[in-house]
Amino acid sequence: MSRTVLCGLALAGSICACVSCSSNSGSSTTAASAQSSAAPTVEVTKVLSKKLAIAVRLPGELQAYEVVAVFPKVTGFVDSISVDRGSVVKTGQLMARLVAPELAAQRAEAQSKLQGAESQRAESEAKLASDENTYQRLKAASATPGVVAQNDLEVAQRTVDADRARLQSVRESVEAARAALKSVTEIEGYLQVRAPFDGVVTERNVHPGALVGPASGSGTNVPLLRIEQTARLRLVVPVPEKYVAGMTEGAKVEFSVPAFPSQMFSGTVARIAHSVDTKTRTMPVELDVSNPSRRLASGMFPEVLWPVRRSGPTLFVPTSAVARTTEATFVVRIRDGNAEWVNVQTGELDGKLIEVFGDLREGEDVAARGTDELRPGAHVTAKQSSPDSKGSGK
Repeated sequence: MSRTVLCGLALAGSICACVSCSSNSGSSTTAASAQSSAAPTVEVTKVLSKKLAIAVRLPGELQAYEVVAVFPKVTGFVDSISVDRGSVVKTGQLMARLVAPELAAQRAEAQSKLQGAESQRAESEAKLASDENTYQRLKAASATPGVVAQNDLEVAQRTVDADRARLQSVRESVEAARAALKSVTEIEGYLQVRAPFDGVVTERNVHPGALVGPASGSGTNVPLLRIEQTARLRLVVPVPEKYVAGMTEGAKVEFSVPAFPSQMFSGTVARIAHSVDTKTRTMPVELDVSNPSRRLASGMFPEVLWPVRRSGPTLFVPTSAVARTTEATFVVRIRDGNAEWVNVQTGELDGKLIEVFGDLREGEDVAARGTDELRPGAHVTAKQSSPDSKGSGK
């Protein structure tokens, strides 16, 4: 082979080698560009920190501040009754009158015994005065020897002592008779049934002529009347365990009732049970409700706007940022362009935001739309979401 041919073959090989190197460099640049364009763009939002201040709707029950079933203290017949269901009564007002003839007989007997005891006392006092006068005269005469025998003086003294003892016994009998008469008189006073406090009669179960008596231990007796104090009511609210934190006595709470759907009422937290019912996991809380117009009634079931507060600030994210699977509840945190799953527990809703508790910090970026499609470690391009889209799930 000639020298000219060999030089030609060498030049051709060099050209092919250069073309091959150029082709490999172009392929590497194209792959890098494709890898960069494959990273998805994810809208992110900031983790917020603020104090929770919302109101949740809880059912409640209005109860009379005071309620009593009125039973007579003695057995008797209803002579008259001056009130009925719905009557407004004042403390001490006469509501019913009973008659019991045997009590009148007992009072007459007690009066007779008292009069007899007082007569005995008068006789005993007169006899004591007479015998004491005799004793004093004999004692004065005994100063002259031989005028009065010593035995007569001793007999007179013993007589006076016996009179004093008898008078003391009679006086005790008088006091006992007076106490017995007072007792019968007080029992007769029970024949007048009076209102124990200002309120409204909500039940009337008897009419004139009915035989009534005190309540028995079995509780089967029917009361004459039932009275409720409705100018002031108790609003009992069973507060779920998770809402009991931050409750304070004296706080104002609003509520509504079906009877007046367009009007809001308010009550003051007055009594907190400080004990959770193990069956319902709620804590009874009582509110005092002023009701001078008596528009509200006991037995109503209002809807209470219960305030929920936290002792300090908590973290919030849009509701759409929380993802849920059968295994976990989490948000997707974006850090240095990489996705991370952070397990959280959710709390209360505040508009479009929701409380979260977990390994998060204020100001960190999380995906505005949480989904398990963003796998941990995935490389993404973060883009801050607009304020309008936060919590919308877009």
